[in-house]
Amino acid sequence: MILEPGNGGGGESGGGLTEYIVHHLTHNVKQTALGPFHVDSWVIALALGMLASLWLWGQARKATSGVPGKMQAFVEILVEFVDGQVRDAFHGDRGFIAPLALTIFVWVVFMNTMDLIPLDLPSTLITAAAGQETAHHTFLRMVPTADVNTTFALSVTVLFLIIFYSIKAKGFGGFAKEQFTAPFHANGTFAKIILAPFNFFLNMVELLSKPVSLGMRLFGNMYAGELIFMLIAGLFMSWLTFLPGVFINAGWAIFHILIILLQAFIFMVLTVVYLAMAQEHH
Repeated sequence: MILEPGNGGGGESGGGLTEYIVHHLTHNVKQTALGPFHVDSWVIALALGMLASLWLWGQARKATSGVPGKMQAFVEILVEFVDGQVRDAFHGDRGFIAPLALTIFVWVVFMNTMDLIPLDLPSTLITAAAGQETAHHTFLRMVPTADVNTTFALSVTVLFLIIFYSIKAKGFGGFAKEQFTAPFHANGTFAKIILAPFNFFLNMVELLSKPVSLGMRLFGNMYAGELIFMLIAGLFMSWLTFLPGVFINAGWAIFHILIILLQAFIFMVLTVVYLAMAQEHH
């Protein structure tokens, strides 16, 4: 939906601010046998993942040993930066972890950057192609990381990797034993049996808190940033306040670039740190 200058306001109807924000916060949902499926988040995240992979692959194919071009130099700096972060946190074989960290960082940056696209651009394109009525009933959220389903899908994948690296480093028996014998240790058999449920509970809380914190941190920051863009667009969409709204939106967008990069960096670093912790013995 497009809120034209002069139609702003806080009313519940007639294109008011509340309806404007609710419309832009609604996902394009398809009902499936497993429950509601957010088509927009999945399609955009998949397209951006393929675009990021194609970009990195293309730069690797065009790389030369001579004086690099600007784009090759940028990619080399990016790769060296990510590899340095992995080297500092992960002291095992980085053959898989470094490419994983690079993939996470670039993909999350691509998804976060969708928040800088003008809020009503999709609605404008849909209106031009199919008309105002179709645009009004078409829901499309452009920021996949502002959808908790996307961020939790990423963090649950990290959880499976944490379990995999724990079992790889300690063996299945060692991993299972650690869940019942740490952090509280005991010498006697009876004491070990008494402490086992408490140890298991604390270890499960620690294990599950990692994907929850990863997913919620990224989602919360990107959702808040998206909501602020909507509030600015809705509150300043009148002929008298349109120009100040443009400057305020531009200022927030410039500041939001830092959030976009910082959240991708935090997600990448925490993933590497969690995997490094997983392969350490108690």
